[in-house]
Amino acid sequence: MSLSEFVPSQSTPVVSYFPADHPIPTRQDIVTFRTPKGKPQGIALPGTKKPGYSAIYRNAHHPDALIETLHPAFRTLYDCFENAVRLYADRDFLGRREYVPKYGTWSPFIWESYGRVAERRTDLGSGLLRVAKDVGVQQRDKFGVAIFSPNRPEWAITDLALHAYNLYGVTLYDSLGPEASEFILNLTECPILVASLNNIPEILTLKPKLPHLKAIVSMDELEAPHDTPGNTRRALLKTWTQSQGVQLYSFTEVERLGREALVPHNPPTAEDILTINFTSGTTGMPKGVVLTHKNAIAALSGSCLHVAISGKDNDALLSYLPLAHIYERLAFCQAFSFGVNYGFLHGSVLEVLDDIKMVHPTMFPSVPRLLNRIEEAVRAKTVNAPGVAGAISRRALAAKLEDMKNGGTGNLRLWDALWSRKIRKNAGLDRLYTVVSGSAPIADDTLQFLRAALACNVVQGYGLTESFAFGLVSEPGDSTTGHCGPPAVAVEMKLKDVPEMNYTADDLPNPRGELLIRGPVIFSGYYKDPVKTAEALDEEGWLHTGDVAEFDSLGRVRIIDRVKNFFKLAQGEYVAPERIENQYLAACDLVSTVFVHGDSVQTFLIGVLGINPETFAPFASGILKRQIDPMDLHQLAAACEEREVRVAVLKEFELIAAKAKLQGFEKVKNLILRIEPFTIENDLLTPTMKVKRPQAVAYFRSEIDKLYAEGELLKSAPKALKAKL
Repeated sequence: MSLSEFVPSQSTPVVSYFPADHPIPTRQDIVTFRTPKGKPQGIALPGTKKPGYSAIYRNAHHPDALIETLHPAFRTLYDCFENAVRLYADRDFLGRREYVPKYGTWSPFIWESYGRVAERRTDLGSGLLRVAKDVGVQQRDKFGVAIFSPNRPEWAITDLALHAYNLYGVTLYDSLGPEASEFILNLTECPILVASLNNIPEILTLKPKLPHLKAIVSMDELEAPHDTPGNTRRALLKTWTQSQGVQLYSFTEVERLGREALVPHNPPTAEDILTINFTSGTTGMPKGVVLTHKNAIAALSGSCLHVAISGKDNDALLSYLPLAHIYERLAFCQAFSFGVNYGFLHGSVLEVLDDIKMVHPTMFPSVPRLLNRIEEAVRAKTVNAPGVAGAISRRALAAKLEDMKNGGTGNLRLWDALWSRKIRKNAGLDRLYTVVSGSAPIADDTLQFLRAALACNVVQGYGLTESFAFGLVSEPGDSTTGHCGPPAVAVEMKLKDVPEMNYTADDLPNPRGELLIRGPVIFSGYYKDPVKTAEALDEEGWLHTGDVAEFDSLGRVRIIDRVKNFFKLAQGEYVAPERIENQYLAACDLVSTVFVHGDSVQTFLIGVLGINPETFAPFASGILKRQIDPMDLHQLAAACEEREVRVAVLKEFELIAAKAKLQGFEKVKNLILRIEPFTIENDLLTPTMKVKRPQAVAYFRSEIDKLYAEGELLKSAPKALKAKL
């Protein structure tokens, strides 16, 4: 297929931001929405309020219609990539680092151009069709290809190949576990799996239970130059794959098969399935969210209009959040649609700063868990540093926070030059334009600190797998906190009363209720699950998110609770733990995570807290009268067990609860402290960093029982300690 011409795959009229007679837009043509200070960002549509519901809200910049695409030429992701290849064929696209055994280190980034990746996706797509034919898949069938791998160029090339041949991807998470992988592969009946070599043994172990799986494509080579005859990876796996009745190929082998018999592209339409993306649910088996190219284009278009990259020719992203999660998938779509460099993390996320210094990203999609670590690292070297450097940093931070408090952006020319520029340069963030925080609430203090320190747009977003990661995003230049911004231009929203939790659309000063979303980003249903689909989507097309929200006076949305996350204590009071957790987390810098639990046979709440070493260490040192090093895990763990320290932290929580006007039954009365209680490795966090509540309760069951046996900690504290406090 010629790359010199670009023909959109579909010409059906849609609601487009740019008219059809406008040239196909580049990133430089797109101006991110900004609302003048004090003006509404979201507006209620007149006459749309009904009993039990709020009015319908839309974005103030485009209230008359929901945007489905930036331009009529963009109807599918295939269209977007074809246009990018036409414009940026020679530009660097996918970047990776290779391990160099001779030096025991990793190489600089090695890049492949847009034109080269376009060729490889055609080779791979043609090869996948050849493999499908060889294993008995009928050519008239549209089938899914499962992808099971950490982020790497082969993941991206596979995805782009599926676009070109109107196939759909099925995503597997590294952390899902064998049971969930078996469930997904059997539900979707994928005949082909593309996987990293380390994941292949797990799938072969499951193969007797996977009758539909016919071929596995290894992203890693099955032969290497140093292998001896009969001692290759292919030879070692051959007996196993043959006994399981599955064909094994390498990625480059499938590309070669494709090059030998190229197949013309079979572009998708807007309504074709792009992916079945499985939710990282906190309970039960994951649900398969069916997302179309239309959903992706609407989310991509809205993202471009709300989230600024920079609009320059050297935009770059670092891929470290899992591509199997829709949040990173949206970032990838935005990258390949506009000629952005897209580099891949070389190893553990703990080494992300090393890659950042090489990629110099202009946009940084992230999650609070990592942003908290970045904040801790920056604080340690700036405002918490001794001497002149610490004094200057504290003065700079105070000036910037004061400016934001008074309605400014926090960008002060003097302190940007003397302080923020140095921070950005040392971290490899010298070209950074926008930071996006998503997947979970971020503490207000962290948000403001990052805005001040990095001197760039730091915005908070909200989306779901079911809305292609899109829905809300705060505006650049809005330096207030506690909200996720207004409804984006691709959605409309309203609130539904939740009377059992005392949330209604008639609440004052702001309407409150379950957040409902509708628009072209919303999924079409859960794969082969009409019951759960009917629970999530009503007959008018509204997605019931399960999140409780409120609209403020400027039409911005604040997430305040979860509909299903509440329990009853022994005295009959209902408790919504997430709201309470957010109150404590936002106000206490001693902790990085807060988990609140209450047994139905008990009358008070307990907490499982993850400490923030940088702030906890000096706090505990003062309590225990001995020096605790924030880098010494043994000292930190010992301090966490000290009763005096637990009491002191709980006393801090008491002050926070009083200020937040929590009722007596909403206050944490006993707690345990841990360095990092919830991780993906101990299966207590989803890949999107949400705590799995039932699993967390089971994991800490013995500690929870001990806390209840101990009783309310402050009541049982020794009198001498009470007097000291």
